[in-house]
Amino acid sequence: MTLGDKSLHFQGKGTDLGALQQKIEEHLKADGFSVQTSAPSSQGAVLQAKKGGFLRAVVDADRALTIMVSGEPNDFTVRVGIGKWLEHLGVAAVETLLISDLFLVIDVAETAWNVEVEDKLVKYIESLVG
Repeated sequence: MTLGDKSLHFQGKGTDLGALQQKIEEHLKADGFSVQTSAPSSQGAVLQAKKGGFLRAVVDADRALTIMVSGEPNDFTVRVGIGKWLEHLGVAAVETLLISDLFLVIDVAETAWNVEVEDKLVKYIESLVG
């Protein structure tokens, strides 16, 4: 696991992963992020979120907060980190994406911003799943 990359594993929750992904997306949009989502697949889904001006001062413009939801309703993982903004994520299936592009090693300035945003998002996801 790289710096600023968190993995949450949930078991026995019977969670509707599509609904979970939708709630995460709505939460990020409400917080002022632009969000894009990969095509749904049996491997899960990837969401990417980036914020305009505020984020550019700290994080490269081609970087995005990246969330990957994968697994089954009773055994799934939500991974949160910083990745490369993928221009055509909407048409890509998770299987075709390079994990190395989705989750990058980040520097100290990015880490400070990322940890704050990630912590809020992780708490939100945990509250949704219960």
